[in-house]
Amino acid sequence: MQERMRWRVPRAWLIPLCVAAGLFVPSSAGAISSAACNARANDTPGKLVPCIQTNDLWSHMQALQKIADDNPSPADGHPSRNSGEPGYKASADYVANVMKKAGYDVTIQPYKFTYYAYQAPPILSEVSPTAHDYALSSEWNPGQSTGTANADLQPAGGIVIPPTPTPSSSSGCTSADFNGFVPGRIALIQRGTCTFGTKVLNAQGAGASGVIVFNEGNPGRTAVFSGSLSDANGNPIIPTIPVGFVSFATGNDLYTQYQNAVQANTALPHMNLSIKALVNPNADDYNVIAESKTGDPNHVLVVDAHLDAIYGAGMLDNGSGSVTILDIAQQMKHVHPRNKLRFIWFGGEELGLFGSKYYVNNLTSTELSHIGYDLDSDVTATPNYVIGILDPAAPDFFGRTVSTTFPSNVYEPSKVSRDQSIQFFDSIGKNHELFSPVGTDAFSFNVAGVPASGLLTGQDCCKTQDEVNLFGGTVGNYEGNLGTSDGGCVDNPFRWCDNLSNNDPRVLTFMSKAFANTTVRMAFDKTVMSSSSARAAKARAAFKRRAMAAKRARAARAARRFPSR
Repeated sequence: MQERMRWRVPRAWLIPLCVAAGLFVPSSAGAISSAACNARANDTPGKLVPCIQTNDLWSHMQALQKIADDNPSPADGHPSRNSGEPGYKASADYVANVMKKAGYDVTIQPYKFTYYAYQAPPILSEVSPTAHDYALSSEWNPGQSTGTANADLQPAGGIVIPPTPTPSSSSGCTSADFNGFVPGRIALIQRGTCTFGTKVLNAQGAGASGVIVFNEGNPGRTAVFSGSLSDANGNPIIPTIPVGFVSFATGNDLYTQYQNAVQANTALPHMNLSIKALVNPNADDYNVIAESKTGDPNHVLVVDAHLDAIYGAGMLDNGSGSVTILDIAQQMKHVHPRNKLRFIWFGGEELGLFGSKYYVNNLTSTELSHIGYDLDSDVTATPNYVIGILDPAAPDFFGRTVSTTFPSNVYEPSKVSRDQSIQFFDSIGKNHELFSPVGTDAFSFNVAGVPASGLLTGQDCCKTQDEVNLFGGTVGNYEGNLGTSDGGCVDNPFRWCDNLSNNDPRVLTFMSKAFANTTVRMAFDKTVMSSSSARAAKARAAFKRRAMAAKRARAARAARRFPSR
């Protein structure tokens, strides 16, 4: 599939891509000293790419790891660079200081968000009559909620067992489903036709001390799952009673235990559900923005990475991508680009692209019209790596299906950087695959009408056999359970293992060189970038329509990964 998409490049867009002699060099070019790199204007791939060196990259990685170590999370006490925590602010200050010293104009853009962080691993257990501790991830998942419940279980009304072939259960969807509910008990509710938040709010209104939602049991709705909590209008909520999600088999077992106990007039199932978390609905977060002093301000190239982590130090996701563009910016400090360079380190990406959405949505129509392109660096040092190149028409990284499509004024120019990266990896004998920008900060720009591409090496959780065939390595993840897809280190709240050891300096180096190649080429592009004003002005007029389409697409993706109902 990747090969078919790879060669679908109209000739009109290939013309500016032709690789002129001396403008492109593979990463195997001869070594040059850091002092020589620091003294010259690295304004071509032939100059810039050799100056992207492992020692410089790794020095920044070590600095970010130290920041995480020196700033433990106020929630769980582990090293952290999570948004809303001291380690993230220290990371933003570090990047800002480096960029100021390199001669860029630096601003820090603040915004607010709702901070949520686990203080301890959540607990779900059956105390009696059958003692059982449910294992996180494999047997249950916590909802974003707080509280402790140690109480008997009671099912809500509307449970449909056996389940119908398609979703039909309205369990917990109305207050009537809690008629006769004994306050203080833990409500057992079946997944079904209304939002999880609606079910939880109704349970909370009936006096429930906690909620266990079990999968409905229809095809595709049987396994352990995670759900997002929102009310009937789609507004996110954080209930003050604990909420857990379990499989249909577990829910059916608990439901049967309850029915048998009622019939036999014996003790009801007694459960313990505890989720301890810190919540701040008005937390501070920051974007770091650094601009070149030269370059046409009417034609801006944005080069971005998200600086925030989630659940820990976040050295792979996304200390690596942040370091990639930080080193490139330093090595380009003497360059006088044709187009204005705007390096941005976004916050809140892990929480829902908060930083990039805030940035894009707060641009004036004129400011947006001046942005001609975006390049996104999101994870660049995975040991068990893939080589992913962002393409707006490609499959999503997680869903592996195409969930979002873009008009030709976004898609066609997005292929320019895409094909520059393809050429680079071809030149060093490495394969690639194409991924959609969905789930990356590039998506925020695509939605606003700005073409974008970028690079990624994938998470450490879920490499497929097809990808092993392309890139080598092993199926699964990196941190000790190769051959399985057990979640890896990143995006996992209870492992805290996304540290320096979860990064490969060699991969970081060749990916950063590839990113440097397309960055410097786009910095001097006069074909794509010169059309930015007219294109983005038209895009702004249709922004609301595309934003609504993107919102629906995000809701569909969330329904697959973290469904709301």
